[in-house]
Amino acid sequence: MINKRLTYSRAPALAALGLLAAAASAHAAPADDGGWHFNLVPYLWFPAISGTVDTVVSGLPGPGGRTARPVDVSGTIRPDSYLSNLQMAVMLMAEARKGPWLIYGDLMYTDLASQTTRVRRVTGPRGNLSGQIALNAATDMSTTIVTLGGGYAVVDNDSWGLDLVAGARFLDLSSDLTLSLQDAQGRYLRNHQAAMDRQVWDGIVGARGEVRFAGGHWFVPYYADIGAGTSNWTWQALLGLGYRFDWGAVTLAWRALGYDFTGNDAKLTLSGPGLGVSIRW
Repeated sequence: MINKRLTYSRAPALAALGLLAAAASAHAAPADDGGWHFNLVPYLWFPAISGTVDTVVSGLPGPGGRTARPVDVSGTIRPDSYLSNLQMAVMLMAEARKGPWLIYGDLMYTDLASQTTRVRRVTGPRGNLSGQIALNAATDMSTTIVTLGGGYAVVDNDSWGLDLVAGARFLDLSSDLTLSLQDAQGRYLRNHQAAMDRQVWDGIVGARGEVRFAGGHWFVPYYADIGAGTSNWTWQALLGLGYRFDWGAVTLAWRALGYDFTGNDAKLTLSGPGLGVSIRW
């Protein structure tokens, strides 16, 4: 039996988490009139995803026979494959604000069919082991993210806005990486599947807002949070550029999010560009 660490990265479009950048445009709601103001944001996010998970593989050949030892495997899915493998995606964020108080929610669901994964390298304590795992693998992934929270605007003027927020984030992740094991002559032995299946709830605290430029149209949204719960810890950060219209705003942003899970020494990191269109009333 082999205790093995798998490290792989992939770049599926519309994968993983919701784009909260456009939510910052809610600061541009009309001057406080004592009523509720709402913001609805459909969005797209195009992250690269890196994951690490410990697994056990039996019968992997090695020097002196089939031995047990730690192994690191690194691979990637290229961007030219992900759109054709997208089976379903729903991405929507909503916010309600009354005076300085706000509540918000974010729903993201994606289902990606099997995608070709390119194994870049396989290493262990004795060096390169790439000859024992085929360079082509396959990945399936389904992800649901739900974020619910509330906050309070501590700064809101012509130059910038700042909300302090707190809430909870739920992640339901099902991801399988299928590897092909081979002998020293490159002959196929069998497949091995490494799973990163998680259902986690985490409490989060953070800050978000925007920097506003003269003229009132252009703004720079920002967001950061950190939390823990079922996972060891989770974090995210975002920075973007937006343009405001009478009906809402359009925002381009770069976002990164990470998880450090309990068990199997599993980690997950997502980062990439996104586009959000907010409609407010």
